[in-house]
Amino acid sequence: MIVDLRIYTCQPNRMAEFVKVYETMGWEIQKKYLGRCLGWYTTVEGPLNRIVHLWAYDSQADREARRSAMAKDPGFQAYLAKVAELGVLQEMENRIVAPAPFYAAHLAEQAK
Repeated sequence: MIVDLRIYTCQPNRMAEFVKVYETMGWEIQKKYLGRCLGWYTTVEGPLNRIVHLWAYDSQADREARRSAMAKDPGFQAYLAKVAELGVLQEMENRIVAPAPFYAAHLAEQAK
């Protein structure tokens, strides 16, 4: 398993606007194509105006196939266009992380 850790930084005082657009235009599409959302959070303390979400995939190939299919969806394209039109995002980054061996064993045990 790998996890796509995504961190979006919004323009000051515009995070709620981005969250609303995501909720109405992006959430259902991403669930449809990406599948396993492990969490979707907004910052409360520390660096502000940040959104963090995590998506689990079986492998990098699985991630690439799912994201490629989503990118072709007209609804996803409309969502991206709306976000760009609003200009609410300041920065986007993603990191691919994998569970440490002891945690992978924990996950396997939980699955039993």
